[in-house]
Amino acid sequence: MPEARPSRFPGTSGWRHPRAALQAWWHNRLPRRDTLTLTQRNVYILPTRAGWMLALTLVLLLVASINYQLNLGYLLTFLLAGSAVVGMHVCHGNLRGLTLHLNPPDPVHAGQAAALNIRLSSERKRTRYGIGLGVIGADQAHTPLAWTDVPAQGSSTLQVGWPVPARGLHALPALNALTLFPLGTFRVWTVWRPAATVLVYPAPELQPPPLPPGEAQAGSSGSARVQSTGEFDGVRAYRRGDPIKAVVWKKAAQAFAAGRDELVSRDALSTQRQELWLDHAQCGHSGLEARLSRLTAWVLMADRLGLSYGLRLPGREIAPDEGPAHRARCLEALALA
Repeated sequence: MPEARPSRFPGTSGWRHPRAALQAWWHNRLPRRDTLTLTQRNVYILPTRAGWMLALTLVLLLVASINYQLNLGYLLTFLLAGSAVVGMHVCHGNLRGLTLHLNPPDPVHAGQAAALNIRLSSERKRTRYGIGLGVIGADQAHTPLAWTDVPAQGSSTLQVGWPVPARGLHALPALNALTLFPLGTFRVWTVWRPAATVLVYPAPELQPPPLPPGEAQAGSSGSARVQSTGEFDGVRAYRRGDPIKAVVWKKAAQAFAAGRDELVSRDALSTQRQELWLDHAQCGHSGLEARLSRLTAWVLMADRLGLSYGLRLPGREIAPDEGPAHRARCLEALALA
């Protein structure tokens, strides 16, 4: 597999804000790992806006109590300050000791969101409340934080969405785990850089043309042969005007059971056995991305029809075959072309 390309977030190309540059420098210093245990060394804490307002309120209460010699004012001030200190300790301990584990994400097509499945496990005898996970730098309006509670001496699974960039093999972005429990006056967080990568296939063309005609197989002649199973060697997508007796009803029944209305006809009228080749040079588009998009749509179409097909790309050729493994191999070649 080729080296994963680091993904770019919107607004980070070219000149960057000093804060964004400092954040990128800090993130790049963190090692990449798919399992992270949170300790004192990688968990950080700062007051929230509500926490700073509480601190200002405590200062005002303390000044007023000193100025007017209010014993009840002292009591209220130190009671609130003690509650804030206890809340800070509880908030930090709510995240510290958690173990985060990421399962490698499945490949997706460009324009979709990759699902990052993360398991949070705890060995503590008390439940951890209000744990949030999200992608650093992502638009919170479209990809909000995912929240969960982790049971005592148990685990919980979260799914975080990440809108993937263009096709190719990409490193996953930095993730953020945080908590505001119990008072919301302190924010405790950690930064996690997973080592896994995600493979992004080209986006399939929305309205692709029909599959290209088959090519004569080298060294073959004669009409289509019937196998020992009773099915014809050569099949192709159903075309208007094909006789009903030429339809492969076994494949049609499988398609209908899966909720599709795709038909396949026996290629019994050809004088030579045909091979379906999806050729990059014969897509009918001039742009690279448009050709890859059409080839992706054809690969998915041929796979749905249960056809045997091959793929030709510049510098690479995948022999005709069928099945999920062949489809994944072809889509991977298109993603990395």
